[in-house]
Amino acid sequence: MTVTSKEISSAFGAEVVETPGGEHLNRCYACGACSGICPVSQAIPDFDPRKIIHMIRMGLKDRLLGSDLLWYCSNCKSCVFVCPQDVRFAEIIGALHELAMAQGYVTEQDLLDKGKAAWVERDLCVACLTCVRVCPWQIPQIDKAGVAKIDVRQCRACGICVAECPAQAIVLNQSEDERLFAACGGSR
Repeated sequence: MTVTSKEISSAFGAEVVETPGGEHLNRCYACGACSGICPVSQAIPDFDPRKIIHMIRMGLKDRLLGSDLLWYCSNCKSCVFVCPQDVRFAEIIGALHELAMAQGYVTEQDLLDKGKAAWVERDLCVACLTCVRVCPWQIPQIDKAGVAKIDVRQCRACGICVAECPAQAIVLNQSEDERLFAACGGSR
């Protein structure tokens, strides 16, 4: 990976630290505990928490925020429990998500297309409230028209509401990480 000076944004690390969720970035001393425990990095070797933090510190803003790597994190928080410095890598990924969305590196439609958020087919929704009841994060809401709505930025793409919707009104595309995992010989 060759890096040119044009690619380096020296303020990127500070930008991440200033974003909610990124405030613990500078605690990291690159021990690799996060990478060693990460189930995603074991299935998708390109996803490596330590390398992502290194990319932030190098100032590779465009390369990182424009990459699909950010969206592979399953938010399992295994990394959080093993980190001796309480860096909270899962929260840093959340901060990177926010920066990527706010700065136009990715759109809500991109997230839907990548399988990183579910959506409601409004014509099929019967407002039974099943999605509202089963979502552990309370993301689906009933709007003023009496139809379920899912906030794309908040959705964790877990698939619970998709599986439980009796009207089959909730859709979640297969994510790229699922396709990669299947290609690696994994099974779900």
